[in-house]
Amino acid sequence: MANAEDFRVNQEIEAREVRLVDERGAQVGIVSLREALMRAEDAGLDLVEVAPTARPPVCKILDYGKFKYEEQKKANAARKKQRITEIKEIKMRPSIDDNDYGIKMRKVREFIDEGDKVKVTMRFRGREMAHQHLAMDLLNKVKEEMADVAKVEQMPKLEGRQMVMVMAPLR
Repeated sequence: MANAEDFRVNQEIEAREVRLVDERGAQVGIVSLREALMRAEDAGLDLVEVAPTARPPVCKILDYGKFKYEEQKKANAARKKQRITEIKEIKMRPSIDDNDYGIKMRKVREFIDEGDKVKVTMRFRGREMAHQHLAMDLLNKVKEEMADVAKVEQMPKLEGRQMVMVMAPLR
């Protein structure tokens, strides 16, 4: 929805005829702008153009200050619910020990549970490049262990001296 500042109020409305909604939310129908302004003034409220692109524009009789406050609250609530997904990285080597592997898997599961994506990086040193199948086997093992909580977003691929796989939460 647009910002509260984007709404035209009372004398700022330019249309000759408007579709009017009264203070109780009832459809009044298409009336002249002068009549709509008089009804708003009689009610002690403002005439706010809520749908300027409609033909004729839709205007509501309401308290503009309260309306702006409600719009601000909605925007803040929407911003609070938003979550930025981060990409966390776990680095391993093809010759990783079982205990180290277990710790890395716990960390991967923790990141996935928090809603973050995980980039699993296999780093090769020296002659390990000749045994890429070991790294591929290890990444497949990671994929199988995390299958209940994560899906593979990017299959393992070689980037220089490292192999990279990206996983994302299932939800």
